[in-house]
Parts: sequence; structure tokens; C-alpha cells
Amino acid sequence: MKLFNPSTTPYKYSPWLLYAVVAVCLVPNIWLSLTENLSVTQAIANVILPAGIYTLLMSITPKVGRATLLMIILMIFAAFQMVLLYMYGRSIIAVDMYLNIITTNPGEVSELLGNIVVIIGVVLCLYIPTIICGIIAVTRKWRLSRHTIRIARRTGYWTAGAGIVFFILGFTSSRTYRPIRDLYPINIFYNMGVAANRASDLTNYHKTSDNFTYHATSTMPDSVRQVYVLVIGETSRADNWQLLGYDRPTTPRLMNRNGLTSFSKAISQTNTTHKSVPMLLSPLDATTFGDSINHVKSIVTAFKEAGFHTAYFSNQNRNHSYIDFFAQEADTCVFLSDNKSVFENKSFDTELLPLLDKEIASNRNRQLVILHCYGSHFNYIDRYPKGYGSFKPDGPAKATHHYREEQINAYDNTIEFTSDMLADIIDRIDTIDANTAMIFTSDHGEDIFDDERRLFLHSSPIPSYYQIHVPVLIWLSDSYRALRPETVEALEANRDKFVASTSAFFHTVIDMAGIDTPYYNPEASLLQNCYTPKAPIYINDHNEAVPLEECGILGYDIENLKKLGVL
Repeated sequence: MKLFNPSTTPYKYSPWLLYAVVAVCLVPNIWLSLTENLSVTQAIANVILPAGIYTLLMSITPKVGRATLLMIILMIFAAFQMVLLYMYGRSIIAVDMYLNIITTNPGEVSELLGNIVVIIGVVLCLYIPTIICGIIAVTRKWRLSRHTIRIARRTGYWTAGAGIVFFILGFTSSRTYRPIRDLYPINIFYNMGVAANRASDLTNYHKTSDNFTYHATSTMPDSVRQVYVLVIGETSRADNWQLLGYDRPTTPRLMNRNGLTSFSKAISQTNTTHKSVPMLLSPLDATTFGDSINHVKSIVTAFKEAGFHTAYFSNQNRNHSYIDFFAQEADTCVFLSDNKSVFENKSFDTELLPLLDKEIASNRNRQLVILHCYGSHFNYIDRYPKGYGSFKPDGPAKATHHYREEQINAYDNTIEFTSDMLADIIDRIDTIDANTAMIFTSDHGEDIFDDERRLFLHSSPIPSYYQIHVPVLIWLSDSYRALRPETVEALEANRDKFVASTSAFFHTVIDMAGIDTPYYNPEASLLQNCYTPKAPIYINDHNEAVPLEECGILGYDIENLKKLGVL
């Protein structure tokens, strides 16, 4: 049986196709009107104004097939928007989401796609048949009758007009209404333009940062050998660390470890890797990142200026971001993924340890080693060797709330694996005849279907408590503590204070190494008694620093942050 009868008049199915295209393009508008924090008038405007415009666009020509194909770009973005709403529960396609597409490797994408097949199936069922019908309409020359065009245009004008009225009323609401951020699809195209500008800035980074210098010098005597290891975790949330109060034994080898200090009230100022890691490794924080990231170099350069041999070892993929540029500042730079296909499983983080061993064995007087891990990145069960871990069952680990027990078990195994690796690092550098120290934090945390919202993963346009609550650990060797006993006192005094990890990390490490630079702020160092926590802030999608409680987080997250003592 043929889908369409060739003898059928070309006008019969045309009106159906016109309104079908309007309907499928309008799905994100309806969904967003329910999920976003909009007033009633704003929500209505966000539905009926685009509905009127879509209808007018579809009736601009009687050739309905051509009009349908011209709307493909809107359908593609609508499909993308629906997938993100399914994953994160709310918000539009953000600037950071466009940048995540650029900086995420195909292996990560393939790991995720297999776990969101439901929503992918839904969007394919909505948009592929519509596009196919558009192609058929072009080939069979379907046309809209004059009567249909008149009705469609009249409907479009009246609907758009009513939408404009509600649009204007939206500005009188108690909630601030900003069309370029609140009105779909204007906001997603605006965000795409912002993302394109940031990507352009990224390509010019080497020129704009070329003359930057820290004017750094070492204040430590040459007779003292120094070895410092900075470990940057991935997707590790503090709530699953036994060391920080979790009720499962995820960090058994770090418990009661001599010389180790943990900070339970640490918050990252972003939930995205491409912002967090550059802030951790530079003097920038949420207030200065947007204006200055293209003009600074990393902590690696500060250490090199102070006479250190530097090494950067990564289990991440290169993605031509600021992180890559920072890594390449090091005297020795190794990415484990360089010898693997992007579709191969990641190396285990413990494969970084032989590189650390080799660096230590070089026996240089001043050494900085940065280890950038893959930590607890989804798919969790792939982050540790088969059979490893105390928590079972850890599979199947499908990305639905029905499998939360298995997901949590696998995730807790990744935390145990990371903590074992940190214990191994401490064991290695504790035997060196030198002043040694290790500092660890994660770029951000993770949602794992923790409440009725059923949020999953990270990098959502609006963060959750679990995505920004991160661990911060500092270990100092006995020789270091003997040389600088005042740091032990300061760490103890600061351990229960609020810590903005992306603000304190750089200054703490600079202080740890005894480096003098105009960019060092002692009030931001956890090794100083004068450490002064500032009010919690968050860098939003448009690189604006806003009070944490005003970044869009909901009551559940605010409640948890208050329990933690952050707000």
C-alpha cells in the first residue's frame, strides 16, 4: 500500500503538514513554559508569540514542502533542546552547552548516547517523519490553496499579535524578563552567537596571553628539595567521600592519614570543566574569568619562573581548550589519550602513576607535577578495573532512576578508586628526602537521580547542590610541616570554613611552594591564618558572577547548602 495516492490533489495534505511543522517546532516552547521560572504572562508569551511567527513562516509561500525544509534548522534545535530538557529538567541550550559540544570528545558522546535512547527515539519520531513529509511535498509539488494561506496568515497575525501583548505584559511582572535569555528560540541563537565569539577568542589565546608574566620568584632556600603534586579530579562530588562524612567506606586508606586535611564546605564556582580547571590553575575566579581568561597563563608558568621543573600528565582528551594550552606550558606534557582512538575506553587514572614515578626519579631540586584525572566521569563502571570495588552490584548501569542503586554503587567504586590512587601518591612522595605536599580537588560534582527531580550528570545550564559540592584535600609531609609549622595551625583553623575551590586553589598552591608573585593573595590561601572566605558566588552561562543563591538553584539545593553551612 502506498503512503500517498498519486491521484490525490496536491492541496489535500498541505494544511496538515503546515500545522504539523508548527506543532513540532512549538514543543520546546510548551515544555520550557512549564519548567522555567516564568510568570504566567511570560510563559504565555513564550508559547503563542513563536506559534504565530512559525505559522506565518509556514504560510509565506504556497509551496509547503519548501517551507518545511526551510524550517529544518528550527527542528534540529528543537530536538537538541528537548534532549537537554530530558537530561537536565530545565533551561535552554546554554552558551556553555555549545562550548561543551566543541570540547567533548566523541568517546564521551558515545558513552552518553546509549543511555538516553528514550528521548532520542521521541525526537526522531517527531522530526524525521515531518522532514520526510517535507521532502515528499517538494517532489510531489504539494501546494497550499489560497484559502488555506489566508486562514493560516490570519491565524498567524492574530496569534503573534496576542503574543506581543503578553510579551509586553511580561515586562510588568515582578520577575525580570529578558527576551534574549528567556524567549525561545531567540535565546538559543543569541547563546550560539556568544559561544562563537568565545570560540574565536580561544583561537587567539596564544597572541593575547603571549606577554603575560607572573614575575614569580622562589622564597625557599636552594638547599631544600621541593616536590609538589597537584591532582585534579573529574566529576567527584564531596557527598560520596567517606572522609567528608559519607556513611559508606569509599576512602578507607585515607582515613586518619597523618598530615592530611580535608575541607567539607568546598564549592566550585562552576559545574563545567572548561571553566573550572582554568580557574583552579590560574589566579582567576568567577569575578574575573570572563574578562581575563584570554590574557593570563597558568600556575605552571609561575612555577617555571620560580625555577621549578614542571610536568602535566593527563588522562583527559585534548580538546583545544584553555586546559590544553595550560598543559602545554609545562616542561613535560603527556596525554595518555594521544596513543588511543577517541572511541577506545579511557585509560585508568592509575596509569598516570608510572609517569609520576619517572618524574620523581629525575631527582630535580624543585618539581611540580600536575595529574589531571578522568575520575568519576560517566560511564562510572568504566572508570575502574573489572572486579574492583567494594560496592556491588555495579551493573547494569543504565542511565535511568530505576537503576540508581547500581549507578551509586559504580560511582562509589570510582571514589574508592580515586582515594586509593591518592593514597598511592602520598605513599610515593612521603618516602622522598624532600619537602613534599599533595593537594586534590575536583572540577565539579554530579547528579545521580538524588531526589524527585531525577537529575543526572553535570554541566546543566543551572547547577544543583550535588554538581558544585566538591572535595578539597591537602597533605603535607612531616618535613614540610616541620619547616613551616604555621601552615599546620592555619589548616586546622580553616578546615571548617567555607572554601570556593576555584578561588582558593591557585593561591594555596603558590603559598605551598613559597613562591612570591604579585598575583598571590594570602587571604585566599588555606595555608594562612588570615584566610578569609568570601560570599559564595557562581559564574553563570554568560560569565557573570552572581550570588550563589541567585544563580537559579531551587529550594532543595538551597536547603542542602544551608545544611552544609555555605548559605
